[in-house]
Amino acid sequence: MKYLDVRLSQPDSMLHPMQRFIREGDAVRYEELRAWNLDPRDDGLEYELFYVEADRDRYVDALESVESVRWYDLTPIDDESFYCYVRQETREEDVRWRAAFAELNLVAVPPIVYDSTAAFYVTVVGDGDDLQAMLDGLPAAIDVTVETIGEYDRRHAPISGGLTDRQLEAVECAVDVGYFEVPRAAGVDAVADELDCASSTAATLLQKAQARVMRRLVQRYGREKPIDRY
Repeated sequence: MKYLDVRLSQPDSMLHPMQRFIREGDAVRYEELRAWNLDPRDDGLEYELFYVEADRDRYVDALESVESVRWYDLTPIDDESFYCYVRQETREEDVRWRAAFAELNLVAVPPIVYDSTAAFYVTVVGDGDDLQAMLDGLPAAIDVTVETIGEYDRRHAPISGGLTDRQLEAVECAVDVGYFEVPRAAGVDAVADELDCASSTAATLLQKAQARVMRRLVQRYGREKPIDRY
């Protein structure tokens, strides 16, 4: 069973009005789609639950202007964040690009994260051939960037998915020996002993692992600047 992390950026003509609101303004600092479902009566309606960090009043004004939204409910978390539960009509523009997923044995793993350009990042799990068929079936107008791809297992997560097996092993050994404790309980030599490699090799593995994890952490959850890579 394979997985891929993919970034999809739609042209302006395909954007949902709320995606356009994200792309063209600065009211939304962070948004992710936590869960979704199609109406079981198949009457062209869908339900979505979003977690949002934004100017709430401006967000509501934008939501009120979207014709496809039948109703919504906001649940405040604090002054800067809230949940948004939406029931809306499925747009024809969305039907067209979602067709790439149709009739394929694939699962999209939430959350789906939107960046400041309204591009979104999603982890998709399934057979390798189906994953390739999905990529081939997406409209040419959608900019597609595959960030990571590999064998899916329970350790995979959006933050750690970019690590090689050896880098992950190095991090695990570092945790075991106390390398990340404060104050540090063991140095890189202890990690090297656990890995049965040179200290310089262990140091490189840890540096690359930390760089990848921190970069992905900031790009996915950072609030102070636009996210431009996954």
